[in-house]
Amino acid sequence: MKTDSIFYRIFQTLPQSFFELINLPASEADVYDFASVELKQTAFRIDGVFLPTNNQEKIPIYFVEVQFQRDEDFYSRFFSEIFLYLHLYASTTPWQAVVLFAKRSIEPTEIEPYRYLLESPLVTRLYLDELVDIQTSLGLGIIKLVVEKEKEVPALARNLLSQARSDLPDERLQKNLLDLIQTIISYKLPRLSPQELARMFSISDLKNTRYYQEVRYEEALNYTMRIIERRIGGVSQDLQVKINKLSVEDLENLGLALLDFTSKADLVVWLNNQVISEG
Repeated sequence: MKTDSIFYRIFQTLPQSFFELINLPASEADVYDFASVELKQTAFRIDGVFLPTNNQEKIPIYFVEVQFQRDEDFYSRFFSEIFLYLHLYASTTPWQAVVLFAKRSIEPTEIEPYRYLLESPLVTRLYLDELVDIQTSLGLGIIKLVVEKEKEVPALARNLLSQARSDLPDERLQKNLLDLIQTIISYKLPRLSPQELARMFSISDLKNTRYYQEVRYEEALNYTMRIIERRIGGVSQDLQVKINKLSVEDLENLGLALLDFTSKADLVVWLNNQVISEG
């Protein structure tokens, strides 16, 4: 799973979930902007940085790193990134570091050079598979979904979908969360068929996801190409390119129109008419 990008999307969409994760009020997110930061002229990139808005100097910068595989050099790299960032951009600003490990067993064991930092209040280490009290938080539930056991994923996903519908009146935010939950499910359950996914989502939810649109398009395109093959035979690459550019609705309309076609010329005329009508 591309955990860096998943957590980036989670914290972009629900920044309050980060502060809930470290036992701070969700309202803390109101005074922060979240971003991924690449340090200039180096190979370093910090997964996520919560920066105080309006140049508020008395509240800390939060450096966030997500770690899902064992790496004995992790702490040397992480603290190098932090101190380089402070040197370049924020030498007088307070800071906090938060590391999200998938599980305790992948944390580096050679920590001696960083022991005092790790034992100080400056650093928080969390083990996502040990999250327990997530019942009231949509954001924490989505984070939990990333590390949930496979057999538990469908039930938790359904609960999160229901919670998103009830807790989020903003339709755009609802859609972003549906896409995010679907993406996580696809990574967690790669063998899940479109039909099984449809049973997990309500039909209204499913229509709002990028996954549903992609599946619907593929099905419409495959169906249309089968009809073309049966009615008029194969098509040239040029015609195939034009067909591939059609929307789902246009593909469905073409599927119906094909019932009256008798030659490739009919298909060419239909496609040309589509270009004219769209222009």
